[in-house]
Amino acid sequence: MRVALHSVLRPGTGPDYDREHERIPDDLADSFARLGIHEWTIWRVGVRLFHLVACDDFDAAMRALDGDPANERWQAHIGRFVDGFLGGDGGAPAPLVEVWDLGGQRQAG
Repeated sequence: MRVALHSVLRPGTGPDYDREHERIPDDLADSFARLGIHEWTIWRVGVRLFHLVACDDFDAAMRALDGDPANERWQAHIGRFVDGFLGGDGGAPAPLVEVWDLGGQRQAG
């Protein structure tokens, strides 16, 4: 499955956020792989971040990451830059609603 997310940075933290994402910690990447997160891409425009996640089951992966030590360390670190995700309760990631997909349209004919 693919999931799109939208989050917002704290003003003035964009370059630092970019630098911190040059490489995420290996133990976090290992947790992603173990939990079925195959790809996670982030784009930034100003303070707005757009994420595209390819995973087996997004909700299950997010629940499992809640208690994952590698994710807890990363969130404590990267949380200095991020105001939160839009659309979720309490700043939690909430998938954007997919409106249209060119590939899906072509397959449907």
